Amino acid sequence: MASDLSISSLFNVKGKTVLVTGGGSGIGKMMATGFAQNGANVYIAARKEKQLQEAVADIRKDAQGKVDYIVANVGSKAGCNALVEEFRKRESKLHVLVNNSGITWGGPYSDYPEEKGWDNVFNVNVKSIFYMTAGLTELLAKDATNMDPGRVINISSTASVDPTCEGSLSEAGNGTWSYQPSKAAANHLTSALALKLGPRHITVNAILPGLFPSKMTAFGIRKTGEDSFNASQPTGRFGRVEDAAGLALFLASPASAHITGTHTLLDGGARYRRHAIAPATKL
Repeated sequence: MASDLSISSLFNVKGKTVLVTGGGSGIGKMMATGFAQNGANVYIAARKEKQLQEAVADIRKDAQGKVDYIVANVGSKAGCNALVEEFRKRESKLHVLVNNSGITWGGPYSDYPEEKGWDNVFNVNVKSIFYMTAGLTELLAKDATNMDPGRVINISSTASVDPTCEGSLSEAGNGTWSYQPSKAAANHLTSALALKLGPRHITVNAILPGLFPSKMTAFGIRKTGEDSFNASQPTGRFGRVEDAAGLALFLASPASAHITGTHTLLDGGARYRRHAIAPATKL
């Protein structure tokens, strides 16, 4: 029998159950909206219940599937376990886990705080990926096959491949010294989990977004101005909801069933502008 290569089949996520951490705002909400509009049943999780309620109400406007939320803090193993336990009370199968929760911290090089600057950033950006994935592996593997695997999508950052810690997204004199290393660790963990979970028919991939409007980038955008940021982009614009949702939908669809362990940059080519060769000068 010939394969069905129609768009409606190849990129179908209808009826899939999806959990997005950090889904109350920013890129997490963008992806959750994309899944919901295409018939998936979506749960979003975050710390702030009011924000979650507002996000759910907004996503439901055009949703074709169920949309709900779970209040959770993935900044510790206990918090991840609590989220896993609550999700297990509601569902017996998970098709797609999006580990999107992430934080950053800016501080001076000479006095960078340990707890908020290093520990908390690595807890959320790295450890939560491991504990959420490990805690939900059995639900992801249930009934999974090599043609219809469980999916884990980790949201990293272009900061994972760009060592610039001081710039327009932080205050003068401050640097995000832990954020870049944490996202590089998230990439490596993605590869390790892909290797571990492949035999269980679970794919694990990372998305590395560049500049998208979010609470994390709001300070830098206000400080520098949208026009300046847009001018630095080869595409002439920020990332949009279509960009985040489109890639997430692909990585959760039948079209990507044979893709795992990848780190996909989603920055409109901005990384190339950062490393442009300086013009020649006379000696």
